[in-house]
Amino acid sequence: QIIAIGTKMPGWVTAGVNAYLPRFPREYTLSITEIPLEKTAAVTNEKMQQAIFPKSWVVALDVLGKPWNTPDLAKKLEGWRGLSKPLCFLIGGPDGLSSAILAQADERWSLSPLTFPHPLVRIILVEQLYRAQSLLSNHPYHRE
Repeated sequence: QIIAIGTKMPGWVTAGVNAYLPRFPREYTLSITEIPLEKTAAVTNEKMQQAIFPKSWVVALDVLGKPWNTPDLAKKLEGWRGLSKPLCFLIGGPDGLSSAILAQADERWSLSPLTFPHPLVRIILVEQLYRAQSLLSNHPYHRE
């Protein structure tokens, strides 16, 4: 599960995400839930919290999180599969994720020390998850 703040993404974002979703093996069911950016952070936070599947392992994408390379992500993905819990990635909006949301995350992952536009993060995340699972399945997509 990917939960992202922001709705009405440009067509290039949808096209980018949709380029990878069908490539995942059947055992990976990836969904994206969009949370509207509300006038108050408290309302946005509440909607994001309500969207998380119960008992999920929550990974917040945060510039101050831990950086992982592709083999690290593949190991994480393998470990997460062993938890037998739903996996949930949180993507913030223009102001990132609130401290309340970050505090609830089981892990914090930094894609880069750079700050990316939140619509682009959706594509990067889906591609990196696909790349990590392809590494685990010895698919030739990932080349070192």
